[in-house]
Amino acid sequence: MGEKYVIGLDYGTDSVRALLINALTGEEIASSVHAYRRWKEGKYCQPAISQFRQHPLDYIEGMEETIKDVVSKVPSSVLINIKALAIDTTGSTPVAVNEKGIPLAMLPEFSENPNAMFILWKDHTANREADEINQLARNWSIDFTKYSGGIYSSEWFWSKILRTIRIDEDVFKNAYSWVEHCDWMPALLTGVSSAKHIKRGRCTAGHKAMWHEEFGGLPSQEFLTTLDPKLEGIRVRLYTDTYTSDQSAGKITEEWAKKLGLPENVEIAIGALDAHFGAVGACIEPYSLVKVIGTSTCDMVIAPLDKHKDHLVKGICGQVDGSIVPGYLGLEAGQSAFGDLYAWFKQLLLKPFESLAKDKINQKTLENIADGILPYLSEEAAKIEVTENDIIALDWINGRRTPDVNHNLKSALYGLALGTGAAELFKALVEATAFGARAISERFIEEGIPIRKVIAIGGISKKSNYVMQTLADVLNMEIQVVSSEQTCALGSAMIAATVAGIYTNVEEAQSVMSSGFDATYKPNANRVLIYNKLYQEYLALGKVKL
Repeated sequence: MGEKYVIGLDYGTDSVRALLINALTGEEIASSVHAYRRWKEGKYCQPAISQFRQHPLDYIEGMEETIKDVVSKVPSSVLINIKALAIDTTGSTPVAVNEKGIPLAMLPEFSENPNAMFILWKDHTANREADEINQLARNWSIDFTKYSGGIYSSEWFWSKILRTIRIDEDVFKNAYSWVEHCDWMPALLTGVSSAKHIKRGRCTAGHKAMWHEEFGGLPSQEFLTTLDPKLEGIRVRLYTDTYTSDQSAGKITEEWAKKLGLPENVEIAIGALDAHFGAVGACIEPYSLVKVIGTSTCDMVIAPLDKHKDHLVKGICGQVDGSIVPGYLGLEAGQSAFGDLYAWFKQLLLKPFESLAKDKINQKTLENIADGILPYLSEEAAKIEVTENDIIALDWINGRRTPDVNHNLKSALYGLALGTGAAELFKALVEATAFGARAISERFIEEGIPIRKVIAIGGISKKSNYVMQTLADVLNMEIQVVSSEQTCALGSAMIAATVAGIYTNVEEAQSVMSSGFDATYKPNANRVLIYNKLYQEYLALGKVKL
């Protein structure tokens, strides 16, 4: 059969990683990570108003550096047998493009304009626009949000477009169309020179842009124009057809093959969301819940189409035919903040100390202290007995994604006393994120989607035994942690192997290329009983301001 290799390219919030895999064994041959330079410098972002933008050059430079680095580590016998490349990205992360499909920020006159850049998934500047979309959808003859859990989010495609064209006349006048990050990268590599010819992935279209076959594609032009006259004509400049990720976007161009050091016959897969490819890499199967646990969480389930295709699940982030694994209904949920909540608390403790100590302690020592805060708090929190009188916190510090999206919600703490210490507060925050996870799991179950297994991937699942044990106790379910450190990139590689024709379908690629599991967390029966009661307190606290 000969050697066959594939590359998975995974664009996360802070960095991009390339993973070269032996498609016939699943062996990880080489990998490389690049942190976005402009993003790291904090450019184009205003956290105080939840504005988060990324420059397309960060994405291009990251791709070039990581892929060049990966291929430089392998002999020519491996290089010439690289068959395909698949790309996943965060989302919804759209950008305004001109008629040629070029992001406006790549043009000199827009190179420093944040509104002409990719609007990152966690940008919440379009909360008002999301509210308008929901209000109109509820009073329209067709509910275009019905396959998006019944509520549209400010994190998604149309909300971001609507706000941008309202606040920036230059972008509005020059934006021929709009493209998701995961659709733009394959178009770039395959030499697409027209926005109309960019192949759009089913994954982002269905989960983030209200695309569905029942609607003939995207929401009707009449609906969009009623939303805002500035959207007149936009539907025909976008797309009607979508493609599942096991399909090819085309072959890499000669120019890009030479630039990246790849063979000229490499197939480029249709792009998808990072978490969805992560679910593939975690070997998702029907009714297993795959949790990507990082700064936020994304929770995925797949279900048989014959049982659930027309079964609407309330308050999640969409249900789309073939969005995760082609041939199955893909369902997505998630939390807007998970690790971000811990990071906020860490900075709360660290910032005053850094300001007071910066001239007295060297930078390396400060960095060591910063790195040690969360591990220390985890160790101390693990020693604290769980009782029915513990502090209760809400995990909505960045709003609520699911169940029932509402990014206007805020976090809260209840039960503080003069004896409350940092470890007790941290324990409450960890429990809050676990309670938020349980609310998602229970929503699936209440809506007729059973959860038979929980699988975890992402940085926190590998780094924090305390968080993972708390999660198992609150969910009262065993949690398996995937062995691979780069499960999203591994999932991309599985998709690439399928697109290359090495495997007939995604499930076959999973069976050969799986990394397996390296940890299992089992619920502690004594804590389960107490957490059942604390969870009810969490729900009650959440209703106080609703």
